[in-house]
Amino acid sequence: MEYYSTGKKAPNASLRKAVLRGLAEDRGLYMPEHIPTLPASFFRDLPGMTFPAMAKSVAGAFFGDDVPSDVLDRIVSGTLSFDCPAVRVEEDVYALELFHGPTLAFKDVGARFMARLLGYFTREDCDRGDICVLVATSGDTGSAVANGFLGVPGTRVFVLYPKGRVSPVQESQFTTLGRNITAVEVDGNFDDCQSLVKAAFMDDFLRSSLCLTSANSINIARFLPQAFYYFYGYAQMARLGKADKLAVCVPSGNFGNVTAALIARRMGLPINRFIVANNSNDVFFTYLQTGIYRPKPSIPTLANAMDVGDPSNFARLLDLYGGDWNRIRADISGVVVDDGAILETIRSCHAENGYLLDPHGACAYRALRDSLKKGETGLFCETAHPAKFRETVEKATGVPVLLPERLQAFLSGKKETVPMPAEYRAFQSLLLSR
Repeated sequence: MEYYSTGKKAPNASLRKAVLRGLAEDRGLYMPEHIPTLPASFFRDLPGMTFPAMAKSVAGAFFGDDVPSDVLDRIVSGTLSFDCPAVRVEEDVYALELFHGPTLAFKDVGARFMARLLGYFTREDCDRGDICVLVATSGDTGSAVANGFLGVPGTRVFVLYPKGRVSPVQESQFTTLGRNITAVEVDGNFDDCQSLVKAAFMDDFLRSSLCLTSANSINIARFLPQAFYYFYGYAQMARLGKADKLAVCVPSGNFGNVTAALIARRMGLPINRFIVANNSNDVFFTYLQTGIYRPKPSIPTLANAMDVGDPSNFARLLDLYGGDWNRIRADISGVVVDDGAILETIRSCHAENGYLLDPHGACAYRALRDSLKKGETGLFCETAHPAKFRETVEKATGVPVLLPERLQAFLSGKKETVPMPAEYRAFQSLLLSR
């Protein structure tokens, strides 16, 4: 399969080129030239399939022409070494727990898949030394990518994050690793970090000197595997007899996760509709109301991984619908959940249901509960373990949150970062000096 740019001005790319390049020459994001529809037999068998088995079928539909089946099977099996259960929270409302991977966040699947796929596309593709993997993070992306690529031969990873705007646990997961991981502490916000990464890909001198790729969801190999979650979530609801009129709510920042979910629907997955939960960074919610997309500087909130004022994957969402605002509104609704509502939702859900939410899951649960229609079953994405946001969760509930052993291990490590202003020349110099 070939991949085209959402900018429509760059030549089509092979999977190999799209993965290694990350961003197209015209600054657009790569999209598959067609979205395959899975056969009816797949959906009949889906409720009885394991997570890896269904993921292999989905991955094969996109990547099977470019990666041998035995290699793709190994990549998927190595990626999915954990489960993602759908847990009942209250009547007709279920949490799809996506946080059971190595860093306790949903981004583990995409990061691990990409690291393994990049391992298959060997260094022979680059005559300029190690592959430099650039990633901007507002929280969990950095930890998932850093741990997914830790020790991968022939790679150097640079994690850019906004100073003081990620939780201590999140920060420890990518600043204490060393080896081939460099944490870059940017004096700015997430949008500044993302802009620096994008500028690097448009820098002809830098690209001629280094072999660059990105592990943000702008990369097709990081973005598409997130569709696995929705097939598995649907399968679990089907086993419970709850798959009819299924509404799925996704907390969204950079929009990779929800766009992957929409692609799963295009592949034939019968999800009835989607709800996008925003925090106070409400650019997409405003777009749904007005039809006008107006990026603005992000503001810090309790759900920091959603603190994005100009989501990159909005370009993919627009492309998926041909820019048709009415069609987008027909499939997707939006809800804004501010910090006060996040705290209240964490408190009330724990008190009434005994279920402990993280701030991002709280946005999704609140949006789903407020939007669910009669006769629907709701499934919301709980994207990170609540212990990663212990201070916020404990403030809301008054109940101590125990840290899993793997998080304690990160917190005991020594923090090592490279402080940097939000200036491109400083970033360029850093990359060239390493």
